[in-house]
Amino acid sequence: MAASESEPYLVLSHTCGAPGEPLSVEGFNLRPNTRGTVRWIPPEGTTRSLAHFDSDGEGHFVEGISIPSVVESEELHQIQTELRWEVGLPYPSETARVVFDKMLETIMLALMATTLGVFVAVPLSFLAARNLMSVSRGTMVIYFVIRGIFNIVRSIEPLIWAVVFAVWVGIGPFAGVLALGMHSIAALGKLYSEQVESIDTGPIEAVTATGANVLQTIIYAVVPQIVPPYLAFTIYRWDINVRMSTIIGMVGGGGVGFLLIQWVNLLRYKQAGVAVWAITVVVWVMDFVSGVVREKIV
Repeated sequence: MAASESEPYLVLSHTCGAPGEPLSVEGFNLRPNTRGTVRWIPPEGTTRSLAHFDSDGEGHFVEGISIPSVVESEELHQIQTELRWEVGLPYPSETARVVFDKMLETIMLALMATTLGVFVAVPLSFLAARNLMSVSRGTMVIYFVIRGIFNIVRSIEPLIWAVVFAVWVGIGPFAGVLALGMHSIAALGKLYSEQVESIDTGPIEAVTATGANVLQTIIYAVVPQIVPPYLAFTIYRWDINVRMSTIIGMVGGGGVGFLLIQWVNLLRYKQAGVAVWAITVVVWVMDFVSGVVREKIV
């Protein structure tokens, strides 16, 4: 390479040689006092790191290497130097920022689905509790219908619901919210109703003896007993939905899962690895936090 007064360049002791033959690499006009690497770049195959060096105060270095064993080719091989130095405080890459945004979207997606599930499952759970609905034949019919709906909806995986809603409303977070919300309604409805069935009957008998109707009995005798376990089940379901939202995102449900499957399909495995690590950390933190909160509530 021709010498230059300002631009960095390399000078080789010779430009032809056999594998294993020593070769001297001399660099000029590099960044002073900087750590660098000498790399061998073949026309085909993997780039190899051959040596490390430190440039002096004038940006000069001399390093001896051996010509590596490579596949013979009529095309020229290249030698390249790479220098690295700190330029300031660490900052997130573009990939990290995108993953962070999508991870927040995933958490909010799970929160909205859980909220939807709670609002629908709470009133239905009283209709699916045998001890409250066994007062007449008509109420028992309602009980069996609600329980049957819960069982049918729960038997369909959220992944299938995500495909259905992605076709219906389009690919994106809204489809994910509907898919997780549908499954959350059935799952929470079953858990809530079973909790209602396991409450102490003493307060119910005491309130009923005062002449209270069904609604008053539920408000004053049932609700105070079920609030703590209801909160625990809700937090646990949010934890489940965060984990599930990463999966349904792969079929068009939005969030970080949708981003992950795109990167995998494009063979961008480094970016996909960042997304996998983010999912792992968030799921671990959510599981730990929900466990602590549920332990304090119950």
